[in-house]
Amino acid sequence: MPEELANCSVCCCTTTSKILMVVFMISLILAILFGNLLTLAVVFGTKHFHTPQGYLKASLAVADLAVGIFVVPVSVYAEVSLMMYNSMPEWTARNSQTTPFHPCNFIGPVFAGCTLVSITTIFLLTIERSIAVLRPLHKESVITKKRTSILIVFSWMASFFLATSPLVFSDEIALEYNPCSRMCNYALGSADFPSQAWNILLLFPAFDFTLLGGTIVINIISLTTIRQHSKRRKHLAETESQSSTKPTFSDIKAAKTIGTLTLAFTASFTPIAVFVVGNVLGNEWCNFAFFAFWILTSNSCCNVIIYGVRDQKFRSRACQLLISAQLNTAPKKTEYETTVNGGKDNEETVKQT
Repeated sequence: MPEELANCSVCCCTTTSKILMVVFMISLILAILFGNLLTLAVVFGTKHFHTPQGYLKASLAVADLAVGIFVVPVSVYAEVSLMMYNSMPEWTARNSQTTPFHPCNFIGPVFAGCTLVSITTIFLLTIERSIAVLRPLHKESVITKKRTSILIVFSWMASFFLATSPLVFSDEIALEYNPCSRMCNYALGSADFPSQAWNILLLFPAFDFTLLGGTIVINIISLTTIRQHSKRRKHLAETESQSSTKPTFSDIKAAKTIGTLTLAFTASFTPIAVFVVGNVLGNEWCNFAFFAFWILTSNSCCNVIIYGVRDQKFRSRACQLLISAQLNTAPKKTEYETTVNGGKDNEETVKQT
């Protein structure tokens, strides 16, 4: 096993850093599972959230959940092996071109595909909210559950097609466990530097930033409209006919929530795009690669926090589910304990009387 696999990035230079990294990865898995399962429970378990917006949030939660179930555990396994046996699993030293059943053949496209699904879903959420804000009278007729479901299926299919396209359209691109990022990444299968292969890899940041750029522009338009509407409300008393053509308070709150989601994802994805462009230019940036990939992965547990902070109805329903789950799992008193406690309560009541 090459020494650089153990000493390439700052995350695994010492025993302490290895332990902290594994603890971070395991904590991230738990946070992703808890947050996104809670989101799915709120959306599917509450009739109020059975809306096109709710379906899109559920799709986003499933994509994030897949990262916590499939992607991060592989890194945990590899790093625990390094920590316990001072050597990585054998497959981490090879790429998918030299190993027939390489784990990264599955994990790499899953991570890339789920990232693309997240971007397209946030874009669809932005479109849905912009129609509700800019054209409130057309919201019910344009945004339907059926159309939203079709768009969700299409976004998943298109995202995973794009995620697997580098492997399909180029023999020079392989998947490997990267010693810098500590994840399964796309890489060149040979030592050569074919520009065509790198151009294919550049499709990812080009597609992502095109969607993110459009999402940001649409969010700016929606938020500007909301601000203008708020100013008019301060100076004019709205009549019934006026209010029917204006976005509702819940639509305004939802638009602001989607804007926050967009900013959070853009901030977490930008380092990855910078890293890919830097690789094309010949820069390795090993330590930067680790932080870039894991900042993006950490975004998978952030959406539920944004919902909880920005959406009062979501927060209330989530608290109800957590409290009911806690009550159901709380140990029940035995008949003896109930009798004894009841007797003590009666004695105290007699004394007080």
